[in-house]
Amino acid sequence: MIMDSKNSKKALKKSPKQKVLSVFKTILMYGLIFALIYTAVNWWRQPVMPANPQLQLTDYKGQAVDLAALSEKPTLIYFWGTWCPICRVTSPTIDKLAAADNYPVVTIAIKSGSDQELHTYMSEHNYRFTTVNDQEGEIFADWQGQVTPSYVILKDGKMTQGLTGIQLEWSLKLRLWLSSIQT
Repeated sequence: MIMDSKNSKKALKKSPKQKVLSVFKTILMYGLIFALIYTAVNWWRQPVMPANPQLQLTDYKGQAVDLAALSEKPTLIYFWGTWCPICRVTSPTIDKLAAADNYPVVTIAIKSGSDQELHTYMSEHNYRFTTVNDQEGEIFADWQGQVTPSYVILKDGKMTQGLTGIQLEWSLKLRLWLSSIQT
């Protein structure tokens, strides 16, 4: 059976509905691939809780910070640096979470200079979150941190989640809430 060229072109044309469905399938496929790759990379780069973590710390102002006492509720630990360009995007979100006071938030500034330099940076950006100055990067290294920003959620002295990269406020709130309902 031989078709003429007019009929074969008609048979190959997609209807508008088929075009929309094709675009949707493509977006869904690429979205799924992105989610799988993102999850794998995040899992590989996430901090790892040390066998004997240092949970009694001192912030850059000289105040004691006891992570063990805070972790009755899920506590967000945020590893960042004043030198980190991505942290300039994520730190305002962390400040907002800390100000909301729904969950404890402790940040650890990695290799960000002296306490005075860190204080100046915090003041310039109006950050009010509790910050420990990890001048030599020893705390971050103890957690086997690889990238900034990195996040750890602690509950009952144990790490429930580890994350890296840009995290949206709703994502962090959801993760903290999920950690709070886990037994």
